[in-house]
Amino acid sequence: MRIGVLGAGQLGRMLALAGYPLAKTFVFYDMSGSPSAGLGEIIIDREGEYLDDLLSRVDRITYEFEHLPVGIAEELAKHKPVHPCPRALQVCQNREAEKTLFGELGIPTPKWQVADSADALARAAETLGCPVVAKSVTEGYDGKGQAVLRDPADAANAWAAIGHHRLIVEKFVEFRREVSIIAVRAEDGAVAFYPMAENTHHEGILRYSIAPAPSLSDAVRADAERYIRALLNELNYVGVLTLELFETADGLVANEMAPRVHNSGHWTIEGAMTSQFENHIRAVSGHPLGNVAARGLSCMINIIGEHGDIERILELPYAHVHLYNKGERAGRKLGHVNVLADSYEELVWRVRNCAQFLPGCPEFHSSLTARG
Repeated sequence: MRIGVLGAGQLGRMLALAGYPLAKTFVFYDMSGSPSAGLGEIIIDREGEYLDDLLSRVDRITYEFEHLPVGIAEELAKHKPVHPCPRALQVCQNREAEKTLFGELGIPTPKWQVADSADALARAAETLGCPVVAKSVTEGYDGKGQAVLRDPADAANAWAAIGHHRLIVEKFVEFRREVSIIAVRAEDGAVAFYPMAENTHHEGILRYSIAPAPSLSDAVRADAERYIRALLNELNYVGVLTLELFETADGLVANEMAPRVHNSGHWTIEGAMTSQFENHIRAVSGHPLGNVAARGLSCMINIIGEHGDIERILELPYAHVHLYNKGERAGRKLGHVNVLADSYEELVWRVRNCAQFLPGCPEFHSSLTARG
């Protein structure tokens, strides 16, 4: 089977690496002009002129990045199966539509309003009560297009800094930790849930993901599975879906969803019986889903900006290095390391031992280290 991938970054690269053992071939469709997948066929098409060429080379289509024109996915879906569906892409590109859908499905979110001017932003901050987080309705990811307001008087500066014509304004959530749940849905409606991950961000970028998340109650896990199942069924979704959540004293609050394989699921490559990448390929190809059980305990460490001393990390018997074949640049995701362990105590030590070889990597903090 020939699979077309909209986007040609590291997620597409890892999808292909998982799909080759299943005898899949890949064609990447890149609109950025700077693909980094480094394998498979690549069609570079900044103006959307070569869709017929893509269609002639593939049997099914998926995507690795949600910030691409929905119209292209809709046009392709007229001719070939596109998984996940273009509606999922449309919802995830617009935070207002996303929050509205969450509300309709009974998925808790922070209190929020929309602002279309600096004055409206100030009024929203006043109504919701500071601190609030202002986010561009579209085009934001990895902390981009966001600002925290600690006083309504900050509105003018925040509006100018974000530089977008329409913002979502959310009441700041007092949370214990950030978690995510990744699920995969097959063409026949079968659903599987990966163990939830605990995530640590630094300057808006994910740096560490621990899985399975420690000390997670059955009730919290059941809520997360119920919320993501509702999204999967509502969208008639096929493939991997990720839901980012805040764990608070009153339960889970949804942050956002991603209609694709996700950074917080990279641990599954070595840490689960079937990786998120293989299961996504299985789903979009019409195959049965693979086992999503964890093999043990894992922590994913993102490599950001600089590669660091990879040779030293490769010497560690419990570390698995994945490089994306990208040049160094501040804030750029260059790769990740999956660290495996038999206990959480051992995991903390091993993660810290590995992180010391990555320049600029923030100190490892999590619910595990908070316990002392």
